[in-house]
Amino acid sequence: MKKKNRTYIGGQAVIQGVMMRGKTAMATAVRDDNGEIQVEATRIKPIEQRSVLARLPFFRGVVSFVLSLVGGMQALLRSAKVAVVEDEEPTKLSEYMAEKWKVSAGEILTGVSVAIGVVLALALFIWLPLKLTSLIAAAAPAVGESAMYGLWYHLIEGGFRIVVFILYVLFTLLFKSLRETYQYHGAEHKTINCYEHGLPLTEENVKESSRLHDRCGTTFLFHVVIVSIIVFALVGVPLSMLYRAAGITGIWTRVIAFAVRLLLLPVVAAISYELLRLLARTDSVLVLPLKAPGYLLQKLTTREPDEKMIECAIAAFEKVKAMDDDPEIPEKLFVTENKLSNLQSLIKKSFKRRGIDEADAEWILSISLGVPRSALSEERIVRRAECAKILSVFEERLTGRPLWYIYGNTEFYGYTFKVDERVLIPRPETEILVRQAITSLPERGSMLDLCTGSGAVAVAVACEAAKEKHVTVLGADISEDALDVARENARINKANVNFVKSDLFAGIRGRFDLITANPPYIPTEELKSLPKDVRDFEPRVALDGGKDGLDFYRRIAQRVGRHISRGGMLILECGEGQAQEIIKIFQETSRCDFAMVVKDLAGVERVVKLGF
Repeated sequence: MKKKNRTYIGGQAVIQGVMMRGKTAMATAVRDDNGEIQVEATRIKPIEQRSVLARLPFFRGVVSFVLSLVGGMQALLRSAKVAVVEDEEPTKLSEYMAEKWKVSAGEILTGVSVAIGVVLALALFIWLPLKLTSLIAAAAPAVGESAMYGLWYHLIEGGFRIVVFILYVLFTLLFKSLRETYQYHGAEHKTINCYEHGLPLTEENVKESSRLHDRCGTTFLFHVVIVSIIVFALVGVPLSMLYRAAGITGIWTRVIAFAVRLLLLPVVAAISYELLRLLARTDSVLVLPLKAPGYLLQKLTTREPDEKMIECAIAAFEKVKAMDDDPEIPEKLFVTENKLSNLQSLIKKSFKRRGIDEADAEWILSISLGVPRSALSEERIVRRAECAKILSVFEERLTGRPLWYIYGNTEFYGYTFKVDERVLIPRPETEILVRQAITSLPERGSMLDLCTGSGAVAVAVACEAAKEKHVTVLGADISEDALDVARENARINKANVNFVKSDLFAGIRGRFDLITANPPYIPTEELKSLPKDVRDFEPRVALDGGKDGLDFYRRIAQRVGRHISRGGMLILECGEGQAQEIIKIFQETSRCDFAMVVKDLAGVERVVKLGF
């Protein structure tokens, strides 16, 4: 059947799952020890954003080979942490390793396995063919003394490499765990084939699809073996002549040959990659003889998967396809045991890619683990249950929702305040306004806090002033929802504050010794350029200050004279570059006696104080 949807998505089998790699994302779906599918999905740099050199033919093959190797190995190691889970109750040995060496038993086992795998691959596919060929050359003088020694030598060596490769694949079939991995490999191919033939990704459709695919890694490896025969032979002939001319014999010829083959691997990979791409572009029967060896090997390295394996493959494919189609879809991480430094690095990288403050990663880890941020530099093992709590917050933060809305509270001026989408999150710079208010409020004085929102300013001033002064504090806001939050915050902090619904001064009676306000001051046109967590989640009514951001200051200036006592003080927070214009508005409208500006730690004129 002719393909309808040629896709760029490819993948590989991992431990108890499947990894799929697209243009902009990589997703791995693994079935954990509870039988549930866990999905990890991360963003990758698309080819369009790579250097020009990395996009050129042959060069792109080297880049693709390295990226696939690194990405595939990372996915394999990550899947092992999910599929092979250590007991939540650690043994004395694992506790010792975590405390002494800051590693888990699983990490040590994985590291040893990778090292053995690399050594085994070099031994089987480079050293062993070289050794066997050298034995034949030594036992067959007619071949060894031939003028075509170099060519024959490398052709024989290549033949051995093919035999070793096939025997290795056959040997892996003896192990149940590897046969299961081959089933996941089959599930990966079937899922991609199902999509490319235009069928809905259902378990039934995937099951009926072919488990052979043109872009399979097994076919690529076979191409590598064949291409290496040709490349090594072409290089080996002049190299053999060099041996003769330089008088190099014995073990040194094999050492040099081994080193040369390692250096030529990128060249072999590049040619093999281009060959794989070329053959995958057509379904013509004319190229079938070139594809046939790869298909035959795939018959060995793929097996018919069961429904659960297909489910994993579909989950990985759909996730990576969705992320390629929609750049706003957030990343996901596996819930598994991990080093604190690794987890922190993964979260920070994800936040950086999404334009989220990396400090939020530290807050999440600090709060979830119950340690101060300063202690995050001390390495430790984050257990699976702890990781689940951390990643729950991490994933919600990736949607853009502000961190303190997720937790439901925040710290301000040393007090805890409840916050959600009904109110703005109190900013550190607003603490400057609170400090100025506390010092300006007289004994037995009265204070009005306009646009009170969460009640942060009113409650903080009331709590602090109550330590030394007898004062009355009133908070006002146009939003009844905001006032509900403010009243709750007053109750939580045991602050003596009354709250009333009022559009600035509209519902206010009487005069006050101190009036404070942190009104909306963002110019309307600038709202769309605000960070996503502010723009999409915090209440617009608390942000929009009109065309130039100064509408509320003008309205306050018109009415403040009726509600401020003689000798009273008005303290206002403002945006960058607005302070002098605000002073001008009040000098012209409300005839204040004096004005001064207080800067924040960044040197921005943040608070305006006006005396009456």
